[in-house]
Amino acid sequence: MQRFINQYALITGGTNGMGYAVAEQFIGEGGTAIITGRSEETVLKATEKLGRKAVGIVSDAGNMKDLMHLQNEIKQYTENIDLVFANAGYGKFKPIENVDPEDFDELFNILVKGPFFTVQQMLPLMKKGSSVIFNTSVATEISMPNFSVYSAAKSAVQSFVKTFATELLERGIRVNAISPGHIKTNIFNNTGLNKEQIEDAVQHIIPTIPFKRQGDPSEIANTVLFLASREASYIHGAEIKVDAGISVIRS
Repeated sequence: MQRFINQYALITGGTNGMGYAVAEQFIGEGGTAIITGRSEETVLKATEKLGRKAVGIVSDAGNMKDLMHLQNEIKQYTENIDLVFANAGYGKFKPIENVDPEDFDELFNILVKGPFFTVQQMLPLMKKGSSVIFNTSVATEISMPNFSVYSAAKSAVQSFVKTFATELLERGIRVNAISPGHIKTNIFNNTGLNKEQIEDAVQHIIPTIPFKRQGDPSEIANTVLFLASREASYIHGAEIKVDAGISVIRS
């Protein structure tokens, strides 16, 4: 299929994981993907792999200065954005008594301010028929120890789906979200855990997943691109769970 010929997507956090998979599939279907990341090295590496229809911008979704400059950076490549996938983020997980104000601000900056102001800054470039897709989380549906701040931040993003869908209705911009379950990404990389500890955490999680496996980023990309396509033209204000049923099935 070539559903996105001559279209442009902005994918924050597009250098790896779910964001990279969305960029790869969007390009594969004829579009141009503009990806952001915090590191020049990872941005360059990702755009080289994605090929000539990828544009990389070094931009930190948790930094207001970077967010306020993003529109002008994108205007160097296009005047129109057809899809915004507000995806950038990571997790830090601590018991309630160990969370300090810096931890709280860090996660709310990247997970709440980031998507809000990314979309705000892209609105002048978006026309009727374009699409905003937020990345929420299964953490808004099920309680997990050490997830208090992360879950609260993702719940704020979940609320954006409703309010943005209402406000952007007259502009003809559809707003939806995907709610991933346990996906093979680098979400644990900023937790301070080493490689062995991360692998151990994953092995403890897998038995709790109804499918007994982590999801692949491509499975998230399939859903994101469906929501961005004409096939989803009557879907607005929705949050689609891509979680193997973990939010409704208890192992």
